[in-house]
Amino acid sequence: MKAHWFTRTLFLIPLVLNACAPAMVKDAMPEKSPETMGNPTEVMMETPADAMAKPTEVMMETSPDTMEKPTEVMMETPADIMEKSTEVMMETPKWFSASLTDVASGKAFKVADFKGKVVLVEALAQWCSNCKSQQQQVLDLQKTLGQNPDFVSIGLDIDPKEDASQLKKYIETNGFSWTYAIAPSEVSRELAALYGTQFLNPPSTPMLVIDRKGEVTVLPLGSIKSSSELLQAIEPLLKAGM
Repeated sequence: MKAHWFTRTLFLIPLVLNACAPAMVKDAMPEKSPETMGNPTEVMMETPADAMAKPTEVMMETSPDTMEKPTEVMMETPADIMEKSTEVMMETPKWFSASLTDVASGKAFKVADFKGKVVLVEALAQWCSNCKSQQQQVLDLQKTLGQNPDFVSIGLDIDPKEDASQLKKYIETNGFSWTYAIAPSEVSRELAALYGTQFLNPPSTPMLVIDRKGEVTVLPLGSIKSSSELLQAIEPLLKAGM
């Protein structure tokens, strides 16, 4: 009899548990879902819309500002690059700013002081016969042009063994009345670096012309340029504006 009761008890326990379990789960779910499931549900319901809306808003708000500036930069950059390239190409040589001394007056000057004028520069040495012949042609050119305030002629003595007092006597003896100076060693080096080592060879009669904008043109080396040839090189530059 006891065994029969025990068997029935064992049989009923699962039935009771099964009957109670849904109610327990059912009771448990409502207690948690309003607090814990409500917000996630709202987040899940709102997040896709918000996630899609916010990027759209960002794209709508940001693109006018961010796209406009890159477009402006893209439109300006080529002009800026060209302008910078032109500035680099037109960069003033350092020797333009080197301090020189006019041996006749003793006054300091720089080639840069003559910006806006046409400047003829000759590298020379007092012992060089070709240099003297070339300067005679410059003297004739000076007579042809007359007192033109826009034209400047400079003689640079590039022989390191010659000094200012010797150069002053040299120009007075030969009647060369334009500006003469002893070239500092750094100027001579830059002339050679920029225009060739022949610029330090006086018998090749090295000469160059600087136009009103500061652009340098090296005249033919190895021969004496006549006054008419010098005039042909200089006159168009005098007529040209800035």
